[in-house]
Amino acid sequence: MSNTSLLNETHNPALRSWVESANVENCDFPIQNLPFASFKTKASDEEFRGGVAIGNQVLDLQAVFALNVFEGDVQVALEACSKAQLNDFMSMGKHFWSALRQALSQALTQGSALEVKLIDCLVAQDSVEYALPCHIGDYTDFYTSIHHATSVGKKFRPDNPLLPNYKWVPIGYHGRSSSIEVSGSDFKRPKGQTKAPTATEPSFGPCKRLDYELEVGVFIGNGNDLGEPINIEHADDHVFGICLFNDWSARDIQGWEYQPLGPFLSKSFASTISPWIVTSEALAPYKTAWTRDLADPQPMPYLESQQNRAQGSLDLNLQVLIATEAMRKAEQAAVQLSQSNFKDSYWTVAQMVTHHTVNGCNLRAGDMFGSGTQSGPNPEEAGSMLELSNAGSEPISLPNGETRTFLEDGDCVIMTGWCKKDGAARIGFGEVTATILPAS
Repeated sequence: MSNTSLLNETHNPALRSWVESANVENCDFPIQNLPFASFKTKASDEEFRGGVAIGNQVLDLQAVFALNVFEGDVQVALEACSKAQLNDFMSMGKHFWSALRQALSQALTQGSALEVKLIDCLVAQDSVEYALPCHIGDYTDFYTSIHHATSVGKKFRPDNPLLPNYKWVPIGYHGRSSSIEVSGSDFKRPKGQTKAPTATEPSFGPCKRLDYELEVGVFIGNGNDLGEPINIEHADDHVFGICLFNDWSARDIQGWEYQPLGPFLSKSFASTISPWIVTSEALAPYKTAWTRDLADPQPMPYLESQQNRAQGSLDLNLQVLIATEAMRKAEQAAVQLSQSNFKDSYWTVAQMVTHHTVNGCNLRAGDMFGSGTQSGPNPEEAGSMLELSNAGSEPISLPNGETRTFLEDGDCVIMTGWCKKDGAARIGFGEVTATILPAS
């Protein structure tokens, strides 16, 4: 299957919107994007409702529904998007997602007769606050970057860094959805048990090795019935879209607790997602070929398809920046810690969906997958401080003279992402940010 077969008029790079801010070069939210979020006006008693980003504005979908200027499936989709959480819309499936996207694209295009009505449905992004876009019933964290898995494995298991199942199975664990919050939700440094290598017994106190993890969040749309696996040929049809995801990690707590069952309190204290879900359809132009090294085991038949080989990867640039408390007080800009790309992932989104359901597990609308930390093959592409600082042994120097091995109180971590290629419009994901507060 070629990339072009997935494209339609909504992807036309020549499209321009009557919302002029959407036409600015390198804008995250041009008319070719149209991602979804749940929002309301800041400090208001309004209800949260669905919105679509266009330029520096939010199109209020509840207000658009009330206008009654659309009909049929589009109006049905708008009614679902009028709610505080988007689960009902996500569960409707690809037909409804695509119908609404096409209608909004046409309505927001320069020259649209609907401009005079829709202009009153716009709210400036700098005047809104966000909620989680949907109820996240279940959350599974995968481990899809072989570069991260190998690098971290060397630090935790120097004699056996990459476990033998890694190249056969898309590894994952069931995480804690209750502590996932939307960008801007600051959190307290976690406490827990840790054990220093030289100590005979563990001790209790605030985490000393707090880290970020640069991940992609994958949102399930329409799910599957219990006992009915999703075939890899249809896996993409069940993915509503993706966001940016920071899966904060307490490395010293993790090192003591993770054997034999894996992460627990080292991960469940906080996770942060960007407010905007960029839809699978918007990402179609940036899908690219996926390959597996011929020296490695090739995927089992249920994880293999021609479509996955042709378009399983996603060319998504990912960036991490830091703004320390001292930097903010001095009004200094955030600085980059690393940059990587999701196309370096060892397993694809379709393989994650397929493997998750192959035993009959049922997925539901709003379920979220974490991709696992996305690190590239080069040291500067590491998606965590554990890797960047070589487990704390090589401090990272910041331009203002500060150094970091792990995160300190007052540090604000900012993650961004964007897709860009010749022949397509650049689209972005906005930001996911949060600041670390002192432990209680």
